[in-house]
Order: sequence, then structure tokens, then C-alpha cells
Amino acid sequence: MAEKLLQTTRADGSGDKKMDSSATPDLLKKIYRTMVVTRALGERAEVAQRTGKIGFYVPTLGQEASHVASTAAMEATDWIYPSYRNVGVALWRGVAIHHIVDQLFGNANDLTKGRQMPVHYSFPKGLFVSVSSPIGTQIVQATGTAMAAKIRGDRTVVSTYFGDGATSSNDFHTGMNFAGVFKAPVVFICENNHWAISVPVSGQTASATMAQKAEAYGFEGVRVDGNDALAVYAATKAAADKARAGGGPTLIETVTFRMGSHSTSDEWKRYRDAKEVEEWKKRDPIDALRRHIEKKKLWNAAEDEALWARVREELNAAFKVAEKVAAPPLETLFDDVYADLPPILREQRDSLLAERHAHQKDEGAAFPL
Repeated sequence: MAEKLLQTTRADGSGDKKMDSSATPDLLKKIYRTMVVTRALGERAEVAQRTGKIGFYVPTLGQEASHVASTAAMEATDWIYPSYRNVGVALWRGVAIHHIVDQLFGNANDLTKGRQMPVHYSFPKGLFVSVSSPIGTQIVQATGTAMAAKIRGDRTVVSTYFGDGATSSNDFHTGMNFAGVFKAPVVFICENNHWAISVPVSGQTASATMAQKAEAYGFEGVRVDGNDALAVYAATKAAADKARAGGGPTLIETVTFRMGSHSTSDEWKRYRDAKEVEEWKKRDPIDALRRHIEKKKLWNAAEDEALWARVREELNAAFKVAEKVAAPPLETLFDDVYADLPPILREQRDSLLAERHAHQKDEGAAFPL
């Protein structure tokens, strides 16, 4: 039932042995390490934004298990349509830290050539489709890609992420309805972090849960503890397997909490009760998974300390390099749109380059006194 909350691991690290068997020891440790990198990246990026090095960042604090563990349950050939709070998805897919950091700076090494605002990543090799700012657009895009896979007869499954606020968008209805009618092999993952910027989930819907919304579209909705990495993994694996076998879509509601602000342009203390935040901190997904793998004798305090130190060192190095890289050359504005640049754009490009060349010559001249 959509009202039932699936849980496998409790805050003290103990868990359901039956559900625990769904993830191997190596997989559990990889999920944990990726969650740590995601958390540490957020901490370092916020420092960079506050010191004026980058313009913007969307923290993932408290939601790491939701998107890392769910991505771990997908196959490497599956496509992912993320939202802007899913950097852990890219990390799981093997995207190098320096590529992520370069995108935050929009420098010359940025794979998107500085054309997107920070955290709007696009990593084709990881089948990680470009993040968009408009809420919910990725839902219909993911459904379309899933239908293409079904028509082609391949075994690809598509997953897409969105917040509780996106369930109020037109794209949510359109994507869910189409997927339900045509049994598209797509896994919808609603990360219910209880707040759409300053709007609480109670102001977003009259439904008892987000998961039950799937029933109106004719398919299954599953509600899972989003801070329980094992539960998220198990629910997503089951949904992906079902979709791959022709069973159609699933809506997974990961019940989690955004422990920080919506973005670095926001201040959560203006609209949330600090007691609520403190209560959710006790359910920190990283702490819960660490305790679990420690109980299973897969991890220890020394390994944990070494991991955090190594990750922070790598992040500091990546940020130091990225901030020294120049902006993308102006002529790249004309790249990647047309295979053969139309005459009018060639003219504009040549004019821009000539103007820049003249400006550079003027800069080298003596001050005209």
C-alpha cells in the first residue's frame, strides 16, 4: 500500500536481515563512500559560494541516501533525468569531481562551456541528462525516453527525480498519465523533503502521501524511508526490475528532509522551526548507514576518518585548480548548435573576434595623455 513506509535500517544501525541481503557488502560500502563525497562536496561548495568564488549552490544535506542508493539500484545503461539536488547521482555514475567543480565555476574546462548556471550539470557519458531550472520538466522528458526504449525493444529503464513541490506541476500529471497509459519503463522518484523552498508539504497537497498519487494513473506507488539507504535501494531495484520486465512504471516517494536551506540564496531559519531540523538531524542518513556497516564489521572509525580526510583533500585541490582556470573563450558561444555554422552566425563570430582583437591591441597602447 502507498501509505506504508518501507524501512530496513534503523537509526542505531540495526536492520531487517531479509532486506539487508539485497545489497552486497562492497555495494554498501560504495554507497556510503559516495554519500560522504556528496556531503563533503556540498560543504566545500557552500564555502566557495559564501566567499564569492562561485555564484550559487543547491545543498543536498540530509538527502544523500535518497538519490545515491536509488541510482545504485539502476543499471549503468539506464538513463537518468535528475533535478538540481542530485549531484550524488553524477558521482555514482563515475563523473570525476573536477568535472563537477569546473561546472560550478563555469570555466574553460566546464563540459557545458559555462552555458549553464551552477549545479545544472550535464554528463552524457554517465547518461545524466542536463538539469533544468523549470520544475518538473524532466518528468515528461524521462517518460519520452522510456517510451523510446520500449519502442526500440531494448531493456533500458529510465529514472527521474523531483521534489514534493514538482507534484503540483503540469508536467507531473502529463508524465505520470502518459507513463501509466502506455506502461513506460520509468521509475519516478519523488524526494519528499517536506519543503518546496518555503512551502511545507501540507501546503502542496491534500493527499495523505505522494506515493498514493500513482493510483490515479493506474500504477504502483511505494513509500520508503528516504534516509534509509538499504530501503531506498531495495525499493528502486524492485521498481527497475519490474519496468525492465514490461511491468510499467512505479512512483517511489522517498520520505526525507532537507536539513539545510533550499539553496545558497535562501535562509531556512526564516520559515522553519529549528526543533524540526534538530529532530531530523538525529536521522542523518550518513550516520545511519555508517552505524549499519560498522555493526556488520564492514567499516571502522579509522577507515571513516581516513575517507573524510582524503575526500576533503581532493575537493580542496579541485577547487583551487578550478578557480584559476579562465572563462570559456567567447567564440565557443557559436559551437555545438549547428553542424555547419550559417553565414549570419559566421559573420557575427568573425565580427566578435575582430572586435576583441582590436580591444586587446588598444589595451597594450600607452595611456593617451
